[in-house]
Amino acid sequence: MKETKKCVVVLSGGPDSATVAYWAKKQGYDLNAIAFKYGQMATKETDSAQKIAEKLGAPIKVIDLSTLKEVFGEVTSLCNPDIPMTSNFSQPIIVPFRNAIFLSVAVSYAAAMCANKIFYGAQGSDEPFYPDCRREFYKAFETAACLGTGMEMSIEAPFSGKPKSETIKIGAELGVPFELTWSCYFNGARHCGKCEACVNRKRAFKEAGVRDPTEYEEQATRVSSAFRP
Repeated sequence: MKETKKCVVVLSGGPDSATVAYWAKKQGYDLNAIAFKYGQMATKETDSAQKIAEKLGAPIKVIDLSTLKEVFGEVTSLCNPDIPMTSNFSQPIIVPFRNAIFLSVAVSYAAAMCANKIFYGAQGSDEPFYPDCRREFYKAFETAACLGTGMEMSIEAPFSGKPKSETIKIGAELGVPFELTWSCYFNGARHCGKCEACVNRKRAFKEAGVRDPTEYEEQATRVSSAFRP
């Protein structure tokens, strides 16, 4: 009897991690998803993660770490509406060491179920800006995970080194329901279309030549007034 391959996918609800989840399923993994509430304004992220997991027929755990807002709210606009959001990359949109926190919990979950593969959605377009999206980071973290669990653990970002547009192309080929994904840093009825995440999302779909099914609320005064030129 063929042994089942188990994996844990950190599923943020965005297009990158959704593509990773669909990719893992295609590779024949018994997929287990994990998502996080960390005090972010965009709680729709976890709603999207749950919808994507349901589409895949995969169990998902939503871990409530929302008290981290007491830490992150001091420095990031993703958790504090009083810190202005920007359309381009800027220091206030960084959530310090976020992926390390998520991967730590994912490692614990994987160890508990005797899985040794953990996947997350870091991709090449994020690597210049976010240290915890880089291969040297997650491979160092993999070493720590092996030492900390006494197990052989593998932590991978399958689309590391590939631009976001290439991830979108792969997702389209895999049948990812992009209309269910959420990227926006706000929690509106539609994607704002102006925050850094929305700008990157729109650009990636355009560069990939894939139809963008996202509804954007570009004229919302609530959003436009929050941006600096």
